[in-house]
Amino acid sequence: MPYTYQHPHAAVTVDITVFTVRNDELNVLLIKRADEPYQGEWALPGGFVHMDESLEQAAERELVEETGVSGVYLEQLYSFGDPGRDPRERVVTIAYYALIPSDTVELRAATDAEGVAWFGVDKLPDLAFDHDDILEMAMERLAAKVEYSTIALQLMPKAFTLTELQHLYELATRQPIDKRNFRKRILALDVIEPTGEEKREGPHRPAKLYRVIDRSKVDVIK
Repeated sequence: MPYTYQHPHAAVTVDITVFTVRNDELNVLLIKRADEPYQGEWALPGGFVHMDESLEQAAERELVEETGVSGVYLEQLYSFGDPGRDPRERVVTIAYYALIPSDTVELRAATDAEGVAWFGVDKLPDLAFDHDDILEMAMERLAAKVEYSTIALQLMPKAFTLTELQHLYELATRQPIDKRNFRKRILALDVIEPTGEEKREGPHRPAKLYRVIDRSKVDVIK
């Protein structure tokens, strides 16, 4: 007979902050909860971890079940375990953040979510549980990581201009960036390449379009 430890166990959940860029704004994906607690309120996608799955598998499953989103860049963020964070029982959550280009997203609310929608990070409703704290940490992590890695490329569409890429960096860091230095730096990394096509931006001459060479990895910038 397998050994069973009789000490009380905390339940384990995963919660995921999903970022994209829409309408020139950094957006986060929220669900409207269909069940208590916090019925009818907005929250991050997530749920309880099954006994036969890893944490990352649980995060991927919950995203698909509640929002229809799959195939995202996913990275573990932090653990949140305040004893009173969930009114149902003692729950420890493992938070993740995910990045996805807006041109690849088709939303679909299901399971215990009655709605799903994108919100600009500066236009957020009050969130259920401690999800405001989770979102704040995810935004801080994203802002920090774009400074020393190529993670921002996970948010770019199939084709983009250098101006659009710079704008994304400015959205993530909330800081203006020098145009000349940014272009010199990003092109020297050899992580994007010209598509051979151009896009007209306003009255100026057409801008070159670029694409990410390899979306399967995130490089650390030395």
